Amino acid sequence: QHFALLGRPSAPTPPSTRAAMSQEEAELQQYLQEHNVEALLKKIVVQLCLERPKDVRAFIKEFLDKQHEPSDEEEEEEAPRMPRGSRRGAVSASVMTQDEALDYEKKVIPKDAATMLALQKAVSGNVLFTHMEPDELTDVLDAMFLVVKKAGEVIMEQGDEGDNFYIVDSGVVEVWIAKDNAPAALVTEVTVGGGFGELALIYGTPRAATVKAKVDCKLWAIDRDTYRRILMGSTIRKRKKYENFLEKVELLQSLDKYERLAVADALEPCEFKEGEVIIKQGENGDDFFIIVEGSAVVTQTNEAGQTGKVGELTSAQYFGEIALLTHAPRKATVTAGSSLKCVKLDRARFERVLGPCEAILRRDMANYTKFEPQKA
Repeated sequence: QHFALLGRPSAPTPPSTRAAMSQEEAELQQYLQEHNVEALLKKIVVQLCLERPKDVRAFIKEFLDKQHEPSDEEEEEEAPRMPRGSRRGAVSASVMTQDEALDYEKKVIPKDAATMLALQKAVSGNVLFTHMEPDELTDVLDAMFLVVKKAGEVIMEQGDEGDNFYIVDSGVVEVWIAKDNAPAALVTEVTVGGGFGELALIYGTPRAATVKAKVDCKLWAIDRDTYRRILMGSTIRKRKKYENFLEKVELLQSLDKYERLAVADALEPCEFKEGEVIIKQGENGDDFFIIVEGSAVVTQTNEAGQTGKVGELTSAQYFGEIALLTHAPRKATVTAGSSLKCVKLDRARFERVLGPCEAILRRDMANYTKFEPQKA
């Protein structure tokens, strides 16, 4: 799969091979989710954008060594290899500050709904986009600009500094690679919906291939600076938004600042309407919730089949941890008592960022009230 980063081959694939590839892809997706690789890559990308180190590998190694839980971290995506003698070092550029990222002015290049849907589908399987929140992805797709190339025109040249990521809107492009001073050879073609050049969004790695338009083509592109500003600005705003709030969550007060920032980075916002059931007693649970705004009602059904209220939760209180700690079904039903805003962690993120709090969580489990009907 060496050329997976460059695009999708256009040659037909036998059904048996497609089935095997589909199964392998599903297993890989499960692996990525279980080990929280997307969140890790997002952290690495943000740090690379902030520091722009010349020695990327050494920087990432040092970054991972500073983490409290090295086992949770994965290696960075390896850049494609260049032919011997033609590879240049990663291109150094000025460091982007937090203020520059926060000052990003949203760019909107007009596109119709069909184009936006096609772009969203095109990046849906790309690891540099799958970790994004919906508003981040929308900002990226809005900022993509149109590139038109005639048949035979070069889109990017092997060995040149990379700056843009491209998605093919119409036409076909060819990917050529020169090795060991031999003439460039055609290695694959990228058709409609395919993408290429994504490593340019992380750092200025030299292009690993030459890409030419086979026929007249329309492409959508985004530049490295815009991608970084959107990603970094969103991450910084999210940290600032949740940092003070998380200090109010009693469970998290034992964490140091770094650990709380790790929690902030992993949080996913969610909203519920009044009366909406968030978790249901007896069902399997994979999410842990913290209330940001609003209230929730906790009810429980006892062995006699009687249901009653056992508590009410408000801002900075949490629920859903028992199922994640014990791998048992939900012990109660939680319903939105008003318009409710929460943040949540899935099982993998919960285990990664709240590991230091497990003893507190297990201790508090014993204090939960059980529903007991009043005697006449």
